Amino acid sequence: MRYVTLIQIFNHHIAKKYLSRSGIAHAIACAYHAFKLAKEHHVSVDLATKAALLHDMGHYTWYSNGKWDYDLYKKNDIHAIKGAERAHKLLIRLGENPIIAKEIALAILFHTDSYMPEGFIKRTPLQQIVKLADEADEEQGGMHHYRKIEKEKAIKMIERLDQMVEEELSRTSDESSQNRREGLL
Repeated sequence: MRYVTLIQIFNHHIAKKYLSRSGIAHAIACAYHAFKLAKEHHVSVDLATKAALLHDMGHYTWYSNGKWDYDLYKKNDIHAIKGAERAHKLLIRLGENPIIAKEIALAILFHTDSYMPEGFIKRTPLQQIVKLADEADEEQGGMHHYRKIEKEKAIKMIERLDQMVEEELSRTSDESSQNRREGLL
């Protein structure tokens, strides 16, 4: 059962504020990558798409002399920490199951190790999927955060992804029910 949909998240004013800051096109692309990866690795497509959509909502813009400073960002960034907190709070406000909200927040927290020593993190499958989804859409110098998308197109893509998640959850639920019935025969 899904408590909160992607479109509910996307339409919330807090998500709009922070997704706009870090790049809506990037967030949506990552959510689509996460869906595909989650299916391949038998991880919840619901949790993976939500975590990927929200993974960068902790970004702060690092400027030097009025210009984006990627080196300053890499040196001082803790966006995953702030993003995990913001995402958790948002999901709880929207009525998400607290256990699910925590799993999503942890996936956001560990989607990058830019703020931790190399090799420090041992990721769960969900956390690894969000990391890979983010990396699949990265561009040199953080330029993936600046791609633009029309609002109407973004909404249609989110609604389509919600539909895909529902279909996948229904399919896997039907398969589980069938397997249980066959085990009882």
